[in-house]
Amino acid sequence: MTDHSPDQLTYQAERPEASADELRARLTRVREEVAKAVVGQDAAVTSVIIALLVRGHVLLEGVPGVAKTLLVRAISASLGLHTARVQFTPDLMPGDVTGSLVYDSKTGDFSFREGPVFTNLLLADEINRTPPKTQASLLEAMEERQVSVDGAGRPLPDPFLVAATQNPVEYEGTYPLPEAQLDRFLLKVNLGLPEREQEVEVINRHAAGFDPSNLAAAGVRPVAQVEDVLAARKSVSTVQIAPDVVGYIVDIARATRAAPSFQLRVSPRGATALMNSAKAWAWLSGRDYVTPDDVKALALPALRHRVALTPEASMDGAGADDVLQGILTTTAVPR
Repeated sequence: MTDHSPDQLTYQAERPEASADELRARLTRVREEVAKAVVGQDAAVTSVIIALLVRGHVLLEGVPGVAKTLLVRAISASLGLHTARVQFTPDLMPGDVTGSLVYDSKTGDFSFREGPVFTNLLLADEINRTPPKTQASLLEAMEERQVSVDGAGRPLPDPFLVAATQNPVEYEGTYPLPEAQLDRFLLKVNLGLPEREQEVEVINRHAAGFDPSNLAAAGVRPVAQVEDVLAARKSVSTVQIAPDVVGYIVDIARATRAAPSFQLRVSPRGATALMNSAKAWAWLSGRDYVTPDDVKALALPALRHRVALTPEASMDGAGADDVLQGILTTTAVPR
């Protein structure tokens, strides 16, 4: 449990106002800091930064041992964010995440004890190892950024981001996330096994004494602050997107609804998530406008968890990414 209040975790800028280029440089340096602890996985780091910039959340999926938890911890350390970690288990209760009312025998009153969700970055570790009832405890927090207990809404800090990790659904002891839960995540990133050279680097680091529990010893340090994230968020909101590019995003979403391989298709929330992600990626790339290539770059992580294959397509060996890639290939690109 955390004993910090939202007011204590909401920061106001104290340094001189930074330019967009300075903010971009600070956030880009986060990748360099994370690389001191995690080999590769630049796409996952960028995805978390994008989510912070547009008030989203990230789902990281991969087999055990690909540094999902370490990655989130390193990003948090690089940004100086207040972080809480919850290990999701079959016996975890909703109140263990959001907090609960506690009876004070001295006063005879109930007081609210904050759960770990009252933080800047909540690491929901192995979120699909807990039943849907506890998974659903995050729905309000992720969407409305508050927790309602006993009829009273309690706001969460700003920024607030859920970085959830999960094992592939076919693994023992997992509970697939409901569609409504998946839809709350801005991006889903698949963390694969490293290439040979990367794995050699991982083993060499451990042979040299690398301790994953001690990021400071690995040299990971804060290179940006919460106020940088909040200021960058304002800058991202000024990124322009042309009507033709908006139409391109809508065409992609609508194509998923016509695809016979999908039984669950992209909703308007998914199209909006793709648009917001593309704006953040354009800003990180140094532009104040969105291109169709920005949309293509974010289409898979923004949409893959919002679709579901039909049983027939699954039996044929198709994958959601394959179908989405086909849609991107056949959808007309604006010039």
